Amino acid sequence: MDIFKKESVSSYMQADAKLKKTLRTKDLIGLGIGAVIGTGIFILPGNEAATHAGPAVAIAFLLAALVSGLVGMAYAEFSSAMPVAGSAYSFGSVVYGEIVGWILGWALILEYFLAVSAEATGFAAYFNNNLLSAVGITLPKALQAGPMEGGVINITAVVIVLIIAAILMKGSAMSTKVENFAVVVKVAIIILFIVVGVFYVKSDNYTPFYPAEFHSGLFGMGGILTAAATVFFAFIGFDALAANSAETIDPGKNVIKGILGTVAIAVVMYVTFSFVLTGIVNYKQLGVDDPAAFAMQVIHLSMFNKLITVGALFGIFTAMMTMFIGGSRLVYALGRDGLLPKSMGTVSKKYGVPEKAIFVATIVQAVFAGLVPLSELASLINAGTLIAFAFISFGVIKLRRRKDIKNTGFKMPWYPFLPILAGSCSILFIFMLPRVTQISVTIWLILGFIVYFTYGVRHSKLQQKN
Repeated sequence: MDIFKKESVSSYMQADAKLKKTLRTKDLIGLGIGAVIGTGIFILPGNEAATHAGPAVAIAFLLAALVSGLVGMAYAEFSSAMPVAGSAYSFGSVVYGEIVGWILGWALILEYFLAVSAEATGFAAYFNNNLLSAVGITLPKALQAGPMEGGVINITAVVIVLIIAAILMKGSAMSTKVENFAVVVKVAIIILFIVVGVFYVKSDNYTPFYPAEFHSGLFGMGGILTAAATVFFAFIGFDALAANSAETIDPGKNVIKGILGTVAIAVVMYVTFSFVLTGIVNYKQLGVDDPAAFAMQVIHLSMFNKLITVGALFGIFTAMMTMFIGGSRLVYALGRDGLLPKSMGTVSKKYGVPEKAIFVATIVQAVFAGLVPLSELASLINAGTLIAFAFISFGVIKLRRRKDIKNTGFKMPWYPFLPILAGSCSILFIFMLPRVTQISVTIWLILGFIVYFTYGVRHSKLQQKN
């Protein structure tokens, strides 16, 4: 048994040949914006302004986006060199060895599944509080929240997970058509919020821009850095783009365009949206589940309140879809390699999708969405993301040293400075996460080691090779 045994790129590409290549740059940007502009923009700016940074939350988003852009280039280089399913898991298995690849995959399972569940609870908050209430419908308390919040099950969150699963079962061509349409709608509504909201900005709400109550840590920047670490949840969508490399036409060119295009559009929207939101409403009032819609209520624009709700629902829907795709492809990759039951690694002949992996993802995500509140879910997502970011950034150095892996596509500039900078920033943000998050993820990783040594290593196809 050699737990550091490395997988070959050729074996992955051969196994993934059954997946259909249908995605182009515009589809990847649609998927990326679909994931990045979701619960992140409609909920996180308000929550982080209220709890960590005040109006300076805009700076937190800028910092998170800059680091995400650096890490995105590392992902793009890996995708160009090895266009396979599984993203960081597959990349890690090739350059670091199976045990590291497994831990990255295990961390990303937490990221993807909980991200979809968190998005679903965010969707339910907007749908129940702003749409159903507008037509005089109020769900019973038992159906609005799980047991941790005094209910039985968040039925709206469960239903939206099931609807998205049904769409994804029909193949990537169908899902990207739905996603591209929804992205256009939500981006238009976000722009409308910014254009209308800027006329209601009060300069007093920006004073103080970075409230003293949040000053802590290095040079008093602890609040902004903690907010930046937390809002990484908003930028994890580009990892899903790398996970779709095996289904991308000419990934050497299209993946980097998709990733950088996604980050560029997202940073402009997040920073502008956050700045306008905190200008309309004092940051102390923004710790609510639907801050954008709340802001429209404060300035008595009920019509725009409903439009924001529609935009939020479209935004969260597309974010869920992208993360659902990424998570199911990761489960497929782990099943393909024998680290999870091999049935997870099968592909539907009719639609060319890993239907059993989608089914498992649906069950897990629906259970979490129905029973666990958004705050508990969101707090766990970022640590797994940042662990993968660090390994993939530093992994570029190991990738360049591999003479057996040819890359005629994108390569990260300013090597090795940028890979080291991206990895170091990712590690810094891990230490800036709340302590409870760090402890919870450590427990999850220990569980991952247990699963690997009791099941994975005994069924691994790589370990069975001579």
